[in-house]
Amino acid sequence: MLLRRTAVPLLALALLAGPVLAACGSDEPAESADALLERAKRTLDEAESAHFVLGSEGAPSSGTVLVGGEGDIARPASFDGTLQVLALGSSLDLEVVSVDGTVYAQLPFTSGFSVIDPAQFGIGDPGALLDPETGISQLLVEAESAELGEERRVDGTVVREVTAELPGDLVQQILTSQDPSQPVQARFSIATDGGELRRAELTGPFFEAGTDATYTLELSDFGADVEITAPATG
Repeated sequence: MLLRRTAVPLLALALLAGPVLAACGSDEPAESADALLERAKRTLDEAESAHFVLGSEGAPSSGTVLVGGEGDIARPASFDGTLQVLALGSSLDLEVVSVDGTVYAQLPFTSGFSVIDPAQFGIGDPGALLDPETGISQLLVEAESAELGEERRVDGTVVREVTAELPGDLVQQILTSQDPSQPVQARFSIATDGGELRRAELTGPFFEAGTDATYTLELSDFGADVEITAPATG
């Protein structure tokens, strides 16, 4: 999408510059908020893998909730990383591996992995995050009242922000919510060149009904060579 300036006859230069000048003089961007979200979904659905970092603000000091994490997700349904869970008043870093719907974790005070039900730790199956039907990309196409925000540069990449409202019940299925009837406010940062979703900031009643908190998900390394296998259990 970059135009290179070359020495060309004046007429050819005018023909090349005409559309560009018209676009620059227009108040309307070339791509709408909905179109950018749809492109981001296609890009994410085509990615074989991605690295993610999850953070949160406003987490409670009690209960069992997911407050952060980092790891790799790969198709068709696998994950390898560390999830930070608040349980019994303490923050636990759980090493988690998910392969084809089975979730393994190395629990505190153990030396190996065990098969777990992720719901008991307040989380879903992280291996499903790239599933086009149930994963992260669903947030992009179910977004309502989408509006374009500012364009900025992040780590050398130009991203466009899109603000939108997400159905609370959908967010509950993918992440969590203590009041699925309430919508979740979203701010997406999408690379304008490649269409990758780089950041999603979600604000809603994740930990307590009537009280907003924020999850921030950052994605990178799309399509990296990632191999995830089920660990031995004992």
